[in-house]
Amino acid sequence: MTTPKNAVVLLSGGLDSATVLAIAKDQGYEPVTLTFRYGQRHSAEIDAAAHLSQKAGVSRHVVADIDLRAFGGSALTADIDVPKDRTDDAIGEGIPITYVPARNTVFLAYALALAETSGAFDVFIGVNALDYSGYPDCRPAFVKAFEDVMNLATKAGVEGDRPFTLHTPLIDMTKADIVRAGTALGVDYGETLSCYDPTPDGAHCGHCDACHLRRKGFREAGISDPTRYAD
Repeated sequence: MTTPKNAVVLLSGGLDSATVLAIAKDQGYEPVTLTFRYGQRHSAEIDAAAHLSQKAGVSRHVVADIDLRAFGGSALTADIDVPKDRTDDAIGEGIPITYVPARNTVFLAYALALAETSGAFDVFIGVNALDYSGYPDCRPAFVKAFEDVMNLATKAGVEGDRPFTLHTPLIDMTKADIVRAGTALGVDYGETLSCYDPTPDGAHCGHCDACHLRRKGFREAGISDPTRYAD
């Protein structure tokens, strides 16, 4: 029997990160999950992440408190309306106002610190370069650059037995591919929350870009969508 390898998995509580957690466990990793309370509009996703982590049998779930509202500049951290009812073409054009400045860079820096103190040389993040909302920090070039930083900027990277690896198993997958993969691994997507503007009771709004891509993913995968939508 092989010994599980430690890994840090960024877990937002959404569809993508829940799939990544399932993939990491399926590949034999022993995950430490990391969620952020960063000043986002709602806390329901933080609760979803804790539930997903517990259900997956994760022994350590970390919630890090940072306040990206101090910088603003995003509909997720400032008093700016979340775009609704956009077409595929509109979603794929330019960088939307739901982009949180440098968010993945900040998140991965925290994940790197957690990995180094947890004896983990593997970090998993659910970025995607196909069915996504145009965020620059979801591209393969960013992933490669940050992996270089991981190995240049840490004691473990310089003196460790092996290099850090930044795993992005969803990077080349469509949302339908992701739904199929997670379903095969037993992910209960009804317990995930992807919405940018959920209702007070945690239902998906059904109209933001995240809801649009989520609905499209289930539809194209031919799998029944278990999501609770407000509409």
